[in-house]
Amino acid sequence: MAAAGVRPHPPLFGIACAAALTLGVVASMRLPALPPLAANLSVLLLGVIGWVVPWRARWLGAALAGFAWACLVGGHVMAQRLPPALVGQEIAVVGHVVGLPQRHDDVLRFDFVADTHGNPDGVAGRHLRLGWYRTTNEVAPGERWRFMVKLRRPRGVLDPGGFDFEAFALERRIAATGYVRDGSTRHAPADPARAVRLGVQPGIDALRARWSQRIADAVPSPSSRFLRALALGDTRFLTEDDWDTLRQTGLNHQVAISGFHVGIVAAFGALLGWYLWWMFPRLGLRWPRPQALPVFALAFALGYAAMTGFQLPTVRTVLMIATALLARIGRRPSSVPTALSLALVAMLLLDPLAVLEPGFWLSFVGVAWLLWCLPHDTPRWRSFLGGQVVVTIGLLPLTVWFFSQASLVSPLANLVGIPGFALFVTPLSIFGLALDLVWPAAGGVVLRFAGQAMDGLWWIVAHMAHWPGALFWLPEPGVLSLGLALLGAFWLLLPRGIPGKPLALLLWLPLLWPRLPEIPVGSADLDMIDVGQGLSLLVRTQHHALVFDTGPAFEGGLDLGQSAVVPTLHALGVRRLDALIISHGDNDHAGGADSVRRAYPVALRYAPAGWPKGRDYQPCLKDATWQWDGVTFRFLHPPQFMPYLGNDSGCVLRVSGSGWAALLPADIEAVIEQRLVREQSQMLRADVLVVPHHGSATSSTPDFLAAVAPKLALISVGLDNRFGHPKPAVVRRYLDRHIALEDSASDGFVRVHLSSDGPRVLERTRERLRRFWQEPVAPAAAMFDKNAGD
Repeated sequence: MAAAGVRPHPPLFGIACAAALTLGVVASMRLPALPPLAANLSVLLLGVIGWVVPWRARWLGAALAGFAWACLVGGHVMAQRLPPALVGQEIAVVGHVVGLPQRHDDVLRFDFVADTHGNPDGVAGRHLRLGWYRTTNEVAPGERWRFMVKLRRPRGVLDPGGFDFEAFALERRIAATGYVRDGSTRHAPADPARAVRLGVQPGIDALRARWSQRIADAVPSPSSRFLRALALGDTRFLTEDDWDTLRQTGLNHQVAISGFHVGIVAAFGALLGWYLWWMFPRLGLRWPRPQALPVFALAFALGYAAMTGFQLPTVRTVLMIATALLARIGRRPSSVPTALSLALVAMLLLDPLAVLEPGFWLSFVGVAWLLWCLPHDTPRWRSFLGGQVVVTIGLLPLTVWFFSQASLVSPLANLVGIPGFALFVTPLSIFGLALDLVWPAAGGVVLRFAGQAMDGLWWIVAHMAHWPGALFWLPEPGVLSLGLALLGAFWLLLPRGIPGKPLALLLWLPLLWPRLPEIPVGSADLDMIDVGQGLSLLVRTQHHALVFDTGPAFEGGLDLGQSAVVPTLHALGVRRLDALIISHGDNDHAGGADSVRRAYPVALRYAPAGWPKGRDYQPCLKDATWQWDGVTFRFLHPPQFMPYLGNDSGCVLRVSGSGWAALLPADIEAVIEQRLVREQSQMLRADVLVVPHHGSATSSTPDFLAAVAPKLALISVGLDNRFGHPKPAVVRRYLDRHIALEDSASDGFVRVHLSSDGPRVLERTRERLRRFWQEPVAPAAAMFDKNAGD
């Protein structure tokens, strides 16, 4: 007992130290570059000493230890990435398939771990994410293969509100991405010698795939996809419409494997142990039942966590059960908050990069809110209803932070989803699968009954998803907005009787109703959205928004319209699109159009006449003009009656205001450039030019550049693209005319403000969100120096 007046030191693994450790880890994830190894080791040693030694500020030692430990782990993972010398090289790799492969039409995607021996240095032992295009072959979990592959370091597009694939690759330890080179072309078959199956390596992933297929065989109805997700965490067969419905109702967490599912299995294990000790009382002489039951619970929980791929919520629950087990074995008092804080510490020590996963925060914070807010003596039905309120209020700020969205019907949908999905269909699916393994006929009956129940539940949920205002999107929040909203949630969830709770709603305003930057009349913002090797531009005036092209959509399901353009529009607070222009039908410009139109119904749509997919678009014709908020939009090309010729029939748009102009020429080539110079030289002059055809050698002719005379040029281009865009000679032309260059490969999303004061770059997302896992890329101007002799 602490002496009177002496403040006791916080427990080693208590809540204060667990929170400080988390803050230290989070701080390291904000670094643009990692400190040197020696500095990290020194800080780690100092932090561990400060944490272990009992004193009042031991939480400070935990914070330092968390910071240094996360830096060391992050540095190690980055060092495991593919060496630059192997990027783009065709190499042979031998290894085995991990996880559950995904097929989309004739494209197969899967994770692959290369053997530690027999592979090139820099690939051996690494985790690779591979695609196999135009193939009818199948790969199964655990199978060993030898492939010819081309690899690259993890890289993705980076936009406001978009998915950071590089952070995802860091957290999942993906060292490289690439594709199988089987020698096939559109006109020639694959070479069997370039992709050889070597055998099978048994493992849990192979069992998961086998069990998933057993559910599909037992339940022929479409509801089997939900049973596979609920019982095994196999979400491969959920459609995009399924995910949309789950997001709109706030039930996506119910379909993913959660800690509750693990708890059901753990309880079954404890029940089985209790039954064995009841049947054989003499077991208690050798092993007391109070200590044996947690071991059974832990064993079953650990087995189920492995069966579902060790997803984060299952790991958290296993750690909490393990904490209770250790306390019971050691005959020490334990509480649920203590178990949660110890699980948090164990999770961060095992994998500090887990903080990059939204599920980490939703899992731990959700449990923490429930533990703090719900009294233990409340009737169960009141605890259930109160839990919905607590989770909705407590997790809403994090939901908006991670996903920029909120579901208005979520509380009501959870009243149906939690008892239906978690308490009925999930246990029934797990039981049916277990029964199917020993008695297939009975197991099939149980699984089909679970499927019928799921059909009824899904009918209810799907109708809720279509209620007006079921889901609303919010602009990308800032850290201050998140902090204020969490403080407001804390205030609202304080015990009854605390005064001023209505005032807590004011703290939510910056998150739910943020003030967006205003664009003056006569000015505009031109945003180049990072869509890789493609083009998508957003033009915003004071009250209007226009999208010019939508980026590509690839084989295998990657649609940049859906994954880059639409999230960017949501993050920027664009609530409606007033016009959509598809410059021409090439995939890198038009591939994402359908996804953008699904998210934003647009009445005013333009595309070149004759484009086969443009039947419900108006033709973009030379001299067509309109005005919004003091800004004039005018098409300069194509003229009427021009046949559809791909690049050269693309829509050329000029956007202008008082004392400024921007030119968006899509992919026109030299012939059309020269025609525009001859016929509309005065209309070409602009302060900002979107570089034609991504910097191809067939465009940006000297006469065209002289006529436009831009101060700033934007290049929408993918890193290390197969076309070699932008060409060094083209870059040289721009630099020789002292034209500033911005490119999406090095800058990501770029925002330019257009006004009479001249063009001003307001944002480069890769600069604003610079983190140590985002490797810097030399800008296009530096490439000119590198290739000066070309």
